[in-house]
Amino acid sequence: MSETEMNFEIQSLGVPSIPSPITVSYFTSDKRRIIYDQDVLHLARHRWDQAPPLSVEVAGPREMIYFDPPKTKAAIVTCGGLCPGINDVIRAIVMELYHRYGVHNILGIKYGFQGLIPAYGHEVVTLTPELVKDVHAVGGSILSSSRGKQDIKEIVNVLKRMNIDILFCIGGDGTMRATELITEEINRRKLDISVIGIPKTIDNDLNLVDKTFGFDTAISEAVHAIQCAHVEAKGAPMGIGLVKLMGRQSGHIAVHAALAQNDANFVLIPEVPFDLHGEKGFLKALETRLRQRGHCVILVAEGAGQEFFFQEADKIETDASGNLKLSDIGVYLKGAIEEYFQKIGFPANLKYIDPSYMIRSVPANASDSIYCGALGQYAVHAGMCGKTGMLVGRFRGEYVHLPLQTVMSGKKVDPAGNIWMRVIESTGQPMVMKNDG
Repeated sequence: MSETEMNFEIQSLGVPSIPSPITVSYFTSDKRRIIYDQDVLHLARHRWDQAPPLSVEVAGPREMIYFDPPKTKAAIVTCGGLCPGINDVIRAIVMELYHRYGVHNILGIKYGFQGLIPAYGHEVVTLTPELVKDVHAVGGSILSSSRGKQDIKEIVNVLKRMNIDILFCIGGDGTMRATELITEEINRRKLDISVIGIPKTIDNDLNLVDKTFGFDTAISEAVHAIQCAHVEAKGAPMGIGLVKLMGRQSGHIAVHAALAQNDANFVLIPEVPFDLHGEKGFLKALETRLRQRGHCVILVAEGAGQEFFFQEADKIETDASGNLKLSDIGVYLKGAIEEYFQKIGFPANLKYIDPSYMIRSVPANASDSIYCGALGQYAVHAGMCGKTGMLVGRFRGEYVHLPLQTVMSGKKVDPAGNIWMRVIESTGQPMVMKNDG
């Protein structure tokens, strides 16, 4: 979506007319916005006399709210894969609704959007401060989750039957797309139901969002795996520690984990293609490293090297959420490395570590817990004042409201950018591992 096509206006159910019951040092006005493009040169060229520059609405408590707290009924649903911090967000939403706004009717929808489809038979959970007070100390989601498309009309039917006023949807790219469709169906029926998204993707690949929750924890946990790989690599002659990390379409986790630990000698990510064989290929570079230093640590993002797997167009598979099913680059790379060194008679000793499920299932660390708490609180402020079809996130250091359709996955590691250059400097790997470049 180009800048000219972007629209950051936030939908509202109506004019808020109820004084907010919360006590704060200040309320945030809808007029408080931050400029989307802060480049000084662009601002200097902007025609201020014709239109204001593109800007984003700042999140925060409003002085007037739309829903009457004692009569308000809220629901929370968590969808997609697990991620550190989900329970922190659930806890923050419940605590903010209950203690700050006086909303005591809060439901938890079990097993994602399946929980809003009667045929599955999942029961709902009544969420109270007593129930959620300690959930931030455990990983996963107390509401559990699921993947897969569900009937949007049926979901809205159930929301209407249950008299839900605010639906909080915690999930990733697919969940936000479904949340947008739910909002559109609600609008079509002219129902007074607010829909608020809280973006969740451990890969940190959502556009416009500075950072998604769970990412900091993923880095911390990945560092432990890298430390173990380094110990294993140094513990045997010509040792290799190979670690596969999450990152379907982007290498943010692998890149930041490498910079956090500085033990990696190669980082392979989807954004930077590489050849395996040939004089400039990865395997030759790995051999050179081993001959010089006697050990090596390799990080590979799960989406890297998918070009090595041939798939006919009619055999491409997707998961229940519509995500492309990736081939296992970790196992493939392990086999390729072992075969290469066996052929040249080189005594390499490889240890393979895949910590993926361990990383996503742990509780959030301190940094993520703080972030998740803020996201939950700002989501409640937005919902209570009648905003809808939006999500809360951090943009340029500010917590803001963003329309659902503007935030999709696609944020990449820039191969020509500063972060990747720092990885090259940290690892010492060749800038290019392609025989044609």
